[in-house]
Amino acid sequence: MCNGDILTHPTTDIKGSRGDELGGKKIVLCVTGSIAAVETVKLARELIRHGADVYAVMSDAAQKVIHSYALQYATGREVITELTGDVEHIELCGDGADKAELLLIAPCTANTIGKIATGIDDTPITTFASTVLGTEIPIIIVPAMHESMYSQPIVADNIQRLKELGIEFVVPRLEEGKAKMADVEDIVLYVLRTLSGKELEGKKVLIAAGATAESIDPIRILTSRSSGRTGFELAREAFIRGADVTLVHRGCHPYPMMRHINVESAGETAEAVLDELKRGYDMFICAAAISDYTVDKVPNKIPSGKNLTLPLKPVPKLIGLVREQYPDLPMVGFKAETNVTTDVLVDRAKSLRDAIRLDLIVANDVGKGGIGEDENEVYIIDEGIAHVKGSKRDVAKKVIDAIVGIL
Repeated sequence: MCNGDILTHPTTDIKGSRGDELGGKKIVLCVTGSIAAVETVKLARELIRHGADVYAVMSDAAQKVIHSYALQYATGREVITELTGDVEHIELCGDGADKAELLLIAPCTANTIGKIATGIDDTPITTFASTVLGTEIPIIIVPAMHESMYSQPIVADNIQRLKELGIEFVVPRLEEGKAKMADVEDIVLYVLRTLSGKELEGKKVLIAAGATAESIDPIRILTSRSSGRTGFELAREAFIRGADVTLVHRGCHPYPMMRHINVESAGETAEAVLDELKRGYDMFICAAAISDYTVDKVPNKIPSGKNLTLPLKPVPKLIGLVREQYPDLPMVGFKAETNVTTDVLVDRAKSLRDAIRLDLIVANDVGKGGIGEDENEVYIIDEGIAHVKGSKRDVAKKVIDAIVGIL
């Protein structure tokens, strides 16, 4: 039976361990015959860690890659490998009150994409897809195949046809001549976005994140201890809630589904932000640890072993520059202090908020921790004050909660 729960299964030990965003959500995970099927055990369990109830469906070809017992272990439920008199596709994906919230096909081969696009229904996977297309249940497809197959015009046309029907595609990683299934973490993000309340759907959010670096010579830089984690977590949460997110930052990034603008210095950051805002945004979040000072870079390496004096020049505050050019743009700023009382921290943050006319400011005392760490303690200040202590992901959720109220 497709609803046969194994009540004592070890899956119960991990459910909700990363959060409850998918709590109470039924997800049907359809697995086709790509070698990427080996990743579905990890995918299923990651969805469960976010609170989901996962029901696996496998094609015959998929069972030649991994055994159905692997996904039975991963989900804690019997795997659907054929359709029986229990009409599993109707039970899980029909119009009943207890139907699934999402059909996730991962990995999905070119063969299955073509069949769904042309209405062919001859496997458990395509039957589930055909059933769901007659409902309001969303579908996410995660392609996996050789790159030559993914890029050929018939497959491209089939993907476009399915997109026009409202099906979401998670773009594969193009590596080693393969269109590889997206990383599990990225697939989970798309699932979270699809099943969220989408409070920020249709909103464009620009986020500056992380440290900048001021070049001293071709080798050395002045920078800060910022990891950029807060800005990236804000981007993640805004994306989950439906926003179109662009990140301006230095270095590598964790979220390929977002637009990224790479910068180095405070000057480059300001130039990139001001130029990008011309595209039209609903919100600017300045979570970056932007250098307050810069130096004149010398063309050659400074010899070591000697005392050195560096003349520092102040850098204009980015949020001030943005406010001058975009007086009505909703903005969020951050204020860091070290080793001050809570009253002083909040008062200084309020002064900056009022001076720049920020809609929201987040204040923290980095002398007590937070910078470069996974945990933080902040005060979110708009018309009121909210004290938040926990992971930077938890902090980001509370900040985005406040932003939803602004937008």
